[in-house]
Amino acid sequence: MERTLILLKPDAVQRRLIGRVIARFERKGLKVIGMRLMRISDELAATHYEAHQGKPFYAGLVQFMTSGPVVAMALEGNKAITVCRKLMGATFGSDADAGTIRGDFGISDGFNLVHGSDNPEAAQRELELFFDASDLHSYDLDGDNWNATE
Repeated sequence: MERTLILLKPDAVQRRLIGRVIARFERKGLKVIGMRLMRISDELAATHYEAHQGKPFYAGLVQFMTSGPVVAMALEGNKAITVCRKLMGATFGSDADAGTIRGDFGISDGFNLVHGSDNPEAAQRELELFFDASDLHSYDLDGDNWNATE
């Protein structure tokens, strides 16, 4: 099973979309193995977004991500990274297809509701930034066999 980090950004929290967004991931068959409501520090935001340092949008991104609480989630499932990225939709809400999180809940090109790891290496790095190993919980669900692949 693959693991990934999902962040419900301050705009999702402020718009009271937490439950609706989490439900989409769960309905797809992904398992929440870690979750916390938190305020991202300037240092954590700088580390998380270090690949974007020096870009014109970097300062605004860090300011936005530290402006209010976020929900950090560790999700697990078959091809979790790809599945989550499809559920989230295109980066900009104005470009996102209906039926995706960004397509259904957002139109902004600046505030896009959710972040998801884009590859396995990034997922591992990001999960380690937001969770201690003891915060991630493996467990079996009765319905896991219905979501399994052969």
